[in-house]
Amino acid sequence: MIKYKKIWHLALVVFLFTVITTAKVAAQDTEPQVPAPVKIKPVKNTFESVWIIDNQTVKVNQKKTLEFDMQHRFGLINNGYQDLWGIYAPSNIRIGFSYVPVNNLQLGLGICKDRMQWDGSVKFALTKQNNGKMPVSVTYFGNAVVDTRDKKFFVNDGDRLSYFNSLMIARKINKRLSLQVSGNYSHFNNMEGFLNAEKKVTPKLFNDHFSVSCLGRFKVSDNAALMLNYDQPLTKHNKNNPYPNISFGIELSTSAHQFQIFMGNYAYILPQNNNLFNQNDFTTSRYVIGFNITRLWNY
Repeated sequence: MIKYKKIWHLALVVFLFTVITTAKVAAQDTEPQVPAPVKIKPVKNTFESVWIIDNQTVKVNQKKTLEFDMQHRFGLINNGYQDLWGIYAPSNIRIGFSYVPVNNLQLGLGICKDRMQWDGSVKFALTKQNNGKMPVSVTYFGNAVVDTRDKKFFVNDGDRLSYFNSLMIARKINKRLSLQVSGNYSHFNNMEGFLNAEKKVTPKLFNDHFSVSCLGRFKVSDNAALMLNYDQPLTKHNKNNPYPNISFGIELSTSAHQFQIFMGNYAYILPQNNNLFNQNDFTTSRYVIGFNITRLWNY
């Protein structure tokens, strides 16, 4: 009899324990669940390349990406078949490299055939467009250029230097269309002058120059896009005011390559030279054919 009581007591304890623990779990299940915070991610691929024709885009490559750039501008198309619409005319070429050592920071170095100019650049993504809080991407780009021609071309070594700064604002409108606008500032340490009516030397162009650029890219397929670019000078100089630039072309992309071929008025490649010295007037069909090739490696 005592044995059966012990068994009954044990069964009662097990039953009560089961009821209590089950009720506790059920109570926990009925508590309101706090949703996990949604991580807001930046919009991807506003532009496939750091370039759209002659201008930088807001894109900064991923960390530890090495990029090789080759930019080529043929001669003016005005001579037609005589020099194959500028393809066999004297051309301008730039070869450059850039690297992203940390997130959002890109450092570059290049050399341009025109006046054997070396350029060092820095590019930093300040903000990136996302669907939660930030409607646009904002990136800064700046360079310093040194003209390495013979010293006979300069009074002082400081005359060799020029600088360019650009603040870019872009938005990916939808999966096909991306737009960008930028404010640009160019500075040259030295400018040639001319003798005015009062027999005084007056600078042809001021040392400082402001401009704006607008560009767009429309994807027609996964690997192809149409490009359009416009550059408008703002500063009025004493002489030889630069002309605006209109350029248009097509971009072909893979995961590691971008190839752009286009036609436009700019022929200098380096942005401060294009913005300040462009004398190709699009109203008189002074266009050049050009292309950009970029190759990416991840290390």
